[in-house]
Amino acid sequence: MTLSARMIAIAVFAVFLIPALTLNAEGPAMPSVGDGALGSSAGDPIVSIFDVQAWKPSMAAAMPYSGGRNWGIPKFELFVGYSYLRAVPSYTADNRLVWLHGGSTSLAYNLSRWISVVGDFGAHTNSEVRFSGGYTGTVDVDNSNVAVMTYLLGPRVSFWKHGRVSPFAQALFGGVHANQVNLKGCTVNCTVLPSQDSFAMTAGGGLDLRVHRHFAIRLIQGEYLMTRFTSYTTGASGTQNDLRLSSGIVFRFGGRSAPSLPAPQPLEYSCSVNPTSVFSGDPIAVSGTAVNLDPVKTAVYTWFADGGRVAGTSDRASIDTSGAVPGSYTLKGHVSQGDKASQNADCTAPYAVNAFMPPSLTCSANPSTVVSGDPSTITAVGVSPQNWPLIYSYSATSGSVNGSGTTAVLSTGGAAVGTIVVTCSVADGKGQGASAKTTVSVVAPVAAPKPLTSELCSIHFDRDSRRPWRVDNEAKACLDDIALSLQHDPNASLAIVGNATSTEKDSKKLAADRVANTKAYLVSEKGIDASRITTYTGSEDERKVTSTLIPAEAVMDTTGKTRVE
Repeated sequence: MTLSARMIAIAVFAVFLIPALTLNAEGPAMPSVGDGALGSSAGDPIVSIFDVQAWKPSMAAAMPYSGGRNWGIPKFELFVGYSYLRAVPSYTADNRLVWLHGGSTSLAYNLSRWISVVGDFGAHTNSEVRFSGGYTGTVDVDNSNVAVMTYLLGPRVSFWKHGRVSPFAQALFGGVHANQVNLKGCTVNCTVLPSQDSFAMTAGGGLDLRVHRHFAIRLIQGEYLMTRFTSYTTGASGTQNDLRLSSGIVFRFGGRSAPSLPAPQPLEYSCSVNPTSVFSGDPIAVSGTAVNLDPVKTAVYTWFADGGRVAGTSDRASIDTSGAVPGSYTLKGHVSQGDKASQNADCTAPYAVNAFMPPSLTCSANPSTVVSGDPSTITAVGVSPQNWPLIYSYSATSGSVNGSGTTAVLSTGGAAVGTIVVTCSVADGKGQGASAKTTVSVVAPVAAPKPLTSELCSIHFDRDSRRPWRVDNEAKACLDDIALSLQHDPNASLAIVGNATSTEKDSKKLAADRVANTKAYLVSEKGIDASRITTYTGSEDERKVTSTLIPAEAVMDTTGKTRVE
């Protein structure tokens, strides 16, 4: 493929690819700042971004996707202007289009926001012919007739999203007619170039600057121009490469203009304070909310308060209530974006400064009844309406109370039995305070019951008549249990009492022997300290020894018993 053919293919492919990519990325249609209907010259003021945004919410629901795309797009565009042709990159043999001046006109019919069909006609001429080869000079020619005319048709892709400047790209196809060129002042054999017709095409684009909705200036239109003139030396068709540059004016007709924008809504302003009720010296936060602000303009905020001092120059401020006497007050706010009444708005918000309140206090005791000498915990709960720190103190009619926070301890040591009144006091450091009372009942201690003695197992001596004083194995089992009881309570003592029947010979001595043998087993066999065991003889008419465990501080009744050493 030749260079010219490749250039043609690339140009055509680019022209038809651009709209496909652009339309695929486009969202729901709506007029933009670049639409012709939304911007114009002094006779048709340019719509600001703010106006478009204000228009969009109210119109988007009613605007179909397809119809909305073409608002502000003219139906027809007529271009008339100057045009210049020259060979590129330099003139070559058989190229008739070298440094031609003239004019061109085109009529574009916009099928949609992007696609147009363009018909183009151009006429160019010159007053000299340049030769190449053996003779490289120039000669003057008769240019009373137009030397070259182009007539082209094809698609155009326009981009209406760039404000006042609208770029476009196009590819046009058609023909070119070159008139016969004669030497100037010649009478015989005067034809330098014969009349010719050839295929022609262009590919390129341009920039239009909108001046008015119906009028624009084409700043530049640059295109590659290809022709297929037959060589007048060889008779074969060839490809000639040229550049066409144009500039002129564009007249725009038809189309639908954008709907009229609604009138700007007047400013609305509301304000609030937080909190709405304070004590003197407490700060108050202020906030304002303005509706229908113009984002292009700067909003000026001012505040005034008839109680305290207000500070802030935006939609946020604060009130210092130091020194304000108790009462009801009003905050006033103002916002402005201009001199018109619709560009100004006011707001108000009430607030109150309260008088200082004394603290409140509760006082309690736990437990509220104690035995003389036992402590009681005193709890005080104070609340300051202004949330000021509080200082606690305590006093009591008896005993002593110690503490400086929310709790204290009442000591009842040395206090008489009866009721003690405890006074709880609190102060806020501003000369205001409160007090509360609670009572603690002091009772006499209850004497602890004395421990009691307990009877343990008894040993019998009925089984061995020959040795009626002997401690047998059954008796030892009982004594082993007794030894365990003494070991478990090292402070306890043991009393054992020996008895004999009246029929037994020498019964008193026999009772004493039985007690002695019992103690001997506990001391020698079980390791019980002899000082913890006291022995007695009793008056029971039985052959046995009884045992009694005596806890510390317990007393055993020894009536009818005789101590045996």
